[in-house]
Formats: sequence, C-alpha cells, structure tokens
Amino acid sequence: MKSRELAETINQLLQVNKIDDVLVNGLLVDNKGDIEKIALSVDASLEAFLEAKNRGANLLLVHHGLFRKEGASPISGVLYERIKFLLDNDIGLYSCHLPLDVHHELGNNAQAVKLFGGKEGIGFGIEGGISLGKEIILEQSIHIEELIDKINSEFKTQIISWKFGQDRIRTIGYISGGGIGYLREVIDLGFDVFVTGEPRHSAYWIAKEAKMNCIFAGHYATETPGIKALGSYINTKFGIDIEFIDLPTGY
Repeated sequence: MKSRELAETINQLLQVNKIDDVLVNGLLVDNKGDIEKIALSVDASLEAFLEAKNRGANLLLVHHGLFRKEGASPISGVLYERIKFLLDNDIGLYSCHLPLDVHHELGNNAQAVKLFGGKEGIGFGIEGGISLGKEIILEQSIHIEELIDKINSEFKTQIISWKFGQDRIRTIGYISGGGIGYLREVIDLGFDVFVTGEPRHSAYWIAKEAKMNCIFAGHYATETPGIKALGSYINTKFGIDIEFIDLPTGY
C-alpha cells in the first residue's frame, strides 16, 4: 500500500475534509514505495523523525503536524531541517489533529470514555458544529483522590489538580489537550470535575471562585490514546506493523 492510498482511507475514516481545523491535516510529506512500517507520535518533531528512521518506519502518523492553515510558513530553520530529513530518508508524514480528537470511536475524547469506564453524556465545546468535549458519567460516584490515582495510572502522568469543588465525583467534563478555554462552559454545565490537558494562569481564580474541580493530566498524555487507537485500527485492517514513539514533553 502506498502512502497516498492509506492517507485517503484515513481521510474518509476521520472525515478529515469535513472538519475545520487550525492545522493542515492529511498527507503532509509523500514518500516512494510501499509502506513497510508505520511509526506513531503525538508531535511532528525532528526527534520523532529520527526515531522513526531508527525503527525502520517509512511513514509517520502524528497528531500535531507541521503547518497552520492561516499564513504560509517559510521553509527555513527548524521547519527546513524537519522536511529535509523526511525527504532525505524517504519517510512520509501524515497528520491528523482535530478530526482525531473528535472521532466517535478512535478519537482522544472517545478513548477517555473507555478509560474511565463510564458512559457518554452530552457534548459541549461546540466549534464549527462539532462537540469537542464529552461528558463522562460514572456508574457510581468516586472520591476525587481515587479519580486522580486512576488518571495518574492510566495516562502514566503526574497530574496538576485544583480541588475547589465537592469530594465525590460522578460527572466528568473531558477535553483532551488544550481545553482550558472551555472552563466557563464546564462551570455552567455543572459537572463535578473538568479534566483536560494543561492549566492556564488566568483560569485559576475563575475555577476557585466557581468551586470547580479541575484535573490537568498533561496535553501530551491526553493525546496519546487517539493516535494509538488509529495505529491499532490500521494494523488490524491492513496488517502493517505499527510502533508508537513515546516522546513526552512534560506538558
């Protein structure tokens, strides 16, 4: 299978062309020959490219790509070095940002519903007619410390917590990555806790004064499940070897 063929399959699966995004999604860099092995990474970094080469992959799938839709990026500096490495080593690059966040089965947010073992409630954080966030309803309420322990264990992370609300948790407002901008909506919806990737200084007092619990599990950590699920789907459907490159940023 060629990179372009696989890219078209993923585009249709995740409805890439129907979802508006700030990043350019799809096949960003083509390559020659058939796909022999695929590497997965959250970020399109030079370190990820080097590791993809070391592991014998000739296609890399990432969540955060190289290009924003608004404004052309000069092919110089860091961007030049990244693209040059891919071309010199005949490694293709496919990126899928927002469509992978929101996909009903493989997406980062859908994977969180499975992780927490609850059921999906209402959607929130509407952008372009799409719900970025999911309400997760637990079968039974648990103590917030139990939830924190579960997140630390499942995401292999060290969370930041703002424990400003009630101790017992049943409803979770969840957005992977940088979802803190939806804090006010989460407060209005009355969830017991807001779980997202990373905090923001300006949000601290808003959360505290509204008595809203917030758990920040890491931008990187909360965006690993989707790319892994996509890789598993490709492996099952096409039999292509898949390997995840774990390069945490600490955020």
